[in-house]
Amino acid sequence: NMAAPSAPRPPRPRKEPQPLVIPRSAAEEQRLRLERLMRNPEKTVPIPEKLNEWAPRPPPEFVRDVMGSSAGAGSGEFHVYRHLRRREYQRQDFMDAMAEKQRLDEEFQKKLERNKMIAEEQTAKRRRKRQKLKEKKLQAKKNKLEQKKQEKEPDQSQERGSSEDDEEDSKEEEEKEDDAEEPSFVMGR
Repeated sequence: NMAAPSAPRPPRPRKEPQPLVIPRSAAEEQRLRLERLMRNPEKTVPIPEKLNEWAPRPPPEFVRDVMGSSAGAGSGEFHVYRHLRRREYQRQDFMDAMAEKQRLDEEFQKKLERNKMIAEEQTAKRRRKRQKLKEKKLQAKKNKLEQKKQEKEPDQSQERGSSEDDEEDSKEEEEKEDDAEEPSFVMGR
């Protein structure tokens, strides 16, 4: 049995030995794991599935060794009874634990709903407050624009009747010069 001479294989690239690194924290351990995974991105990553919780064995559909009521119990029947009793207690404990878990889950869901409602109420309250402020700012802006328009309109009317205004201004200036207690500036402009 002589094998046909095959073409020589190319030398396999040598992997450099990785230095031994002892992680000092959980973050460093996680970083090392990620680096090891990213060395070969094509390789599939095994993801462990969630293990099923332990559940008691269901009761048998057909019981073959039923103890009769006419005879006394033999010496071996105690152990059979003991196993049955232990199994039944385990089943009851399991049912109690599941009921407690379900009750805690319901309480948690109610608490989540309550917190969500409270958060929504606070958000709605803040939204109303922001809306009021926005409306106030818009109203103030409108009022300011209206005041500017009103100020510009009398100025235009003054230019039309400037001769009458000049006469009135000169009379007011004469009166002001006489009145020494009159303030020299006007408030609110």
